[in-house]
Amino acid sequence: GVQTCALPICSGSKSRRRSKIAAMVEGPKAGGWAGARQKANDEKGQDVRMTNILAARAVADAVRTSLGPKGMDKMIMDGRGEVIISNDGATILEQMKLTHPCAKMMVELSKAQDVEAGDGTTSVVVIAGALLQAAEKLLIKGIHPQTITEAFLMASDKAEEVLKSISIPVELTNRDQLLQSANTSLNSKVVSQSADTLAPLAVDAVLKVIDVKAATNVDLNDIRIVKKIGGTTDDTELVDGLCLTQKIAKNAGGPRRVTDAKIGLIQFCLSAPKTDMESNIQVRDYTQMDRLLREERTILAKMVKTIAKTGCNCLLVQKSILRDSVTDLSLDFCAKAKIMVVRDVEREDIEFISRILGVEPSANIDTFTVDKLAKAGLVYEDTMGGEAGSVVRFTGLEAKSCCVSILVRASNHLLLDETERSIHDALCVVRSLVKMKALIPGGSAPEMEVSQKLSQWARTVGGVNAVCIEQFAQSLELVPYTLAENAGMKPVEIVTQLRAAHAAGQKYAGINVKKGCISDIYAENVVQPLLVSTNAIKMATETVRMILKIDDIVITR
Repeated sequence: GVQTCALPICSGSKSRRRSKIAAMVEGPKAGGWAGARQKANDEKGQDVRMTNILAARAVADAVRTSLGPKGMDKMIMDGRGEVIISNDGATILEQMKLTHPCAKMMVELSKAQDVEAGDGTTSVVVIAGALLQAAEKLLIKGIHPQTITEAFLMASDKAEEVLKSISIPVELTNRDQLLQSANTSLNSKVVSQSADTLAPLAVDAVLKVIDVKAATNVDLNDIRIVKKIGGTTDDTELVDGLCLTQKIAKNAGGPRRVTDAKIGLIQFCLSAPKTDMESNIQVRDYTQMDRLLREERTILAKMVKTIAKTGCNCLLVQKSILRDSVTDLSLDFCAKAKIMVVRDVEREDIEFISRILGVEPSANIDTFTVDKLAKAGLVYEDTMGGEAGSVVRFTGLEAKSCCVSILVRASNHLLLDETERSIHDALCVVRSLVKMKALIPGGSAPEMEVSQKLSQWARTVGGVNAVCIEQFAQSLELVPYTLAENAGMKPVEIVTQLRAAHAAGQKYAGINVKKGCISDIYAENVVQPLLVSTNAIKMATETVRMILKIDDIVITR
């Protein structure tokens, strides 16, 4: 059957309501909704709305402290005791175990921002939380939710216009502009001290894979990030060619360095075939044993001979689950034929490797022909020293592909993962600039400018809408407030100064976190892509409108 359930949380003082946050975010299991009684008409809808707003705001408050360059990091520990340290909003929220449906909507919001713009995943949740707080005040005043959602939509469209009016056009040929943007993104990460090394890598990687004059998007699958522990973050490099973390098979003494390499990529196993059905063979005497081994040798020798006949001297073998992809015997034959074998290539890497090298994967030995091979000037094993192991490098590639690899180094796994996430964010920022070729100043200048302009515009709108738009404008001031608060400044003073600066027409005035004052942020080279901000405001508004339109939660058994 279908059972409706109201969520009474409106009663009592604010402090009592706050104490119920835990119960709400935990959801039905913790008994947050249990014993909810049926309410009269709209009173029930109000309760549901207030509860939803409370749950979503609880999530927004959880990540608020990690906003901006001086934001705190979160340590996330899962059930198995594995630890992640990050201040990337999307990563933090993804790891949270939430049961309340509206709390989950905030996670989805952050994910959507990550997919679309790649950066601003914390800002979007903070803005949504602020808008929900504004909506709560309006609901208490007795304004209908539909009126609020319509007014918020108008305000969101107007905000986009304001942002476009303060944006600065970008030429993709101007590398410095792209660098400033990537730098700003990296400055709020754990690896901010290495921003000067990582930002040029991200910009150069994107510029390599696109046609600067005609590009409207970047396929980030063309940029492969390879992680290798050891060294420091400053050892991270953009690889000219291909870099693989797989190992070269050494146990048969095959070559480890091949010049003028002809590379083959196989998706079948260099081992004795198995029957489709489970079967046991009983060997009763030595002659049968010899026959078995002889057959096996013949099969493998024939395979290796076919491969060697094509002139292939470097073989990449896909990882196999059901049986060994290579055996000691087949490696021995390959070593005699002077073929270098790189084993255990992951299935998901096959497409990238075939694109960058220009090699065509072969699914069985019969299709392995000369025309499927790729050529490279040199293939060698580069030892990283110590316990770091080694990587296989392919240089002097003949195929003119639009793919690049970035080799990420760090001293421990936590830092390695965070560096990879940070580089991904920087790549996404550059991609946002390719999608929408415009920059806006950072340091919460755009939010304050939008807030200022919306307040002025609200006075010309009139009616109930004006009140809603006014609240929308005020709620955007939470971003500069949070930024100042996280940087250890006096938020009220800073926001007041910032508001005054924007009212006086200084549209690029923002919070300078390093100097602890208000300054012209554009002159300080703190910039971000227009797409990140427009997208954040648009998506936050959409989510808030969706939450406001819910007036009942129906639980189906």
